Amino acid sequence: MSVFLETYERRVCGKSCSKAKLMALAMGELATKEIDPTGIRRISLGLRFGQVLGGFVSMAGIVDSHTHLHSFALKGILDPTLEAATEAGLRRLVTVGTDSDDWECYAGMAEKYPQVDYTVGIHPCSVDADWETRYSQIEAFWSRKQKPVALGEIGLDRFHLPRNDEAAAKEIFSLQVAACEAQLQLAKNLDAPVVIHSRGAFEECVSLIDGSGIDWTKVVFHCFSEGPGEMKQLLDRGGFGSFTGVITFKNAESVREAAKLQGLDRLMIETDAPYLAPMPKRGKPNEPAYLAYTAAFCAALFGVTPEVFAEKTTTRAKAFYGLG
Repeated sequence: MSVFLETYERRVCGKSCSKAKLMALAMGELATKEIDPTGIRRISLGLRFGQVLGGFVSMAGIVDSHTHLHSFALKGILDPTLEAATEAGLRRLVTVGTDSDDWECYAGMAEKYPQVDYTVGIHPCSVDADWETRYSQIEAFWSRKQKPVALGEIGLDRFHLPRNDEAAAKEIFSLQVAACEAQLQLAKNLDAPVVIHSRGAFEECVSLIDGSGIDWTKVVFHCFSEGPGEMKQLLDRGGFGSFTGVITFKNAESVREAAKLQGLDRLMIETDAPYLAPMPKRGKPNEPAYLAYTAAFCAALFGVTPEVFAEKTTTRAKAFYGLG
């Protein structure tokens, strides 16, 4: 064992640790920038999982279960973004539809890039009086050779409602409810997985899903930012929560408790890029490659090797979305 590892072992464990556990803990600390990355580079365990490349965490074999690649395409940087993701160890990326302006873009990406899969849906913040016109276009995507892997993201969002116009907020929220109900029924008819966006409306979303009769094992609440109580409601029904870089934030203890309650075998991780960059990139534009930081942090949180973490979360994401 290297001098660095011996020193780190005494500081963190206070006793003897397995090399695998020590690596997971070290990778997790690197994800929060609490130790010198040059020290991590000196770790030589002869293992084929998490590495540090030029100060950047690499976690081989992980899946970004929820990202938004449209913004990278618009900026003309999609290819280098995907290359960076591959270098960081990402095996697959699920790019998630929010409105008709990104659906065709994503369908094209899925045809061009073998590591990219896509979904189609109307985000609650995209719902307006004309939502039904766009909704009528969704089902046709399932007739294509390159089908979506899920319907979403759909759901409810109170956070972005008008703050000073109660009547307008009530009207918009009622449209969100109608759009969500319609899309849930379509997902049920298509037997498709569903990606749920819930912000400030967890109970209402659960109620709508219950009322739809959809199979809860096909439901994931993306960017799960609630606590153990809400997670238990999902677990009792068979649903899933997926976790972003929020889980790495210092003030997100309840989110971490929810993740641990769900358990590693049911865990999916995501970037939600270009939003919600994990530590140590918090506050900067997010990108799929940064999922490696979240993965390293979570491997330490669950006390497993990066190799085990990658295998477990990849298996879950592939099973949920039906990825080949």
